[in-house]
Amino acid sequence: MTGADVGPDASGSSPGRKLSQFLPRETVAGIIAIAALALAWHLASIYGPSYAFPTWGRIARALINIPLQDVGISIARLAVSMLLSFVIGMIFSTLVFERPFVEALLLPLVRLLMAVPAVCWVIFAILWFKGVEFRIFFVMSIVCTPVFIIDSLDAMKGVPLDLRQMVRSFRPDAVRYYTKLIFPSILPYVLTSWKINLTLAVRVVTIAELVGAVSGIGHGLVIAQEMFSIAEVFAWTVVLVLILLALQGLVNVIERRTLHWRTA
Repeated sequence: MTGADVGPDASGSSPGRKLSQFLPRETVAGIIAIAALALAWHLASIYGPSYAFPTWGRIARALINIPLQDVGISIARLAVSMLLSFVIGMIFSTLVFERPFVEALLLPLVRLLMAVPAVCWVIFAILWFKGVEFRIFFVMSIVCTPVFIIDSLDAMKGVPLDLRQMVRSFRPDAVRYYTKLIFPSILPYVLTSWKINLTLAVRVVTIAELVGAVSGIGHGLVIAQEMFSIAEVFAWTVVLVLILLALQGLVNVIERRTLHWRTA
C-alpha cells in the first residue's frame, strides 16, 4: 500500500470536500441549518404541545390546501406596488440630483417618511381611504419609495465627478447623459436596493392585507388566526418565504445577466 492510497479515498479527498466542489460552502451550511430546524420542529411536535407545534404532515396538508388565487393576488399587489415605487423613486432622484437646494429642501421629508413605522401608515390608510386596494398600494408605495430614493440618489452621487465633467464636455442632452452614464453606473446599487426592498415589501404587503382585505396572504393569515390553526399559519409563512426567495432569485438572474462584466 502506498502513501497515496491512505485516506478516505485514493485521491485523498473526503466526501465533504467532494460535496463542496459541487455546492458552495454557504449553501451547504444553509442546508444543514434548515435540516436542524426541521428536526427540532419534529421533536417539538412529538414532545411538545400539539396545538403549538403541529406535525409536518399537518403543515403539508395545510400547504396543499392553500388557495393559489390568494397567493397570486398578493404577488400581483407586490409587483405592481414595487414597480410603481421604483419609478417614482428614480424620477425623484433624477430631478433632485445635482440640484443641492432642491435636495436640501425635500430630502428631510423623505427621511421623515422612512422614520414612520409601516403599522402607522396602515392606520392612516384606513382613516384616509375607503378602497381596500388603494389602501394597500398606498402603504406599499409610501414605505418602499423612500428606500429607492435614498439608495439611487446616493449611487448617483457616487459617480466620479471628473467622469461626469468629461461626459458634460461633449455637451450631451439630458436623456443621453443619464442613459449613457448615470443609470448604467448606478445599476449595481439599484439591484441591491431591489433585494433589500423586496424583503421589506413582503412583510409590508402582509401587514397591509391583515386589515380590511378580503383576499391575499394577509387575509389567509387572519382566517388561520381566527381558527387557531398553527399549521395554516406556518403554511402561509412558508409561502411568503418561497415568494421572497423566488423574487430575489429573479433579481439575482437579472444581476448576473446585466453585470456579467464584474466576473468576466
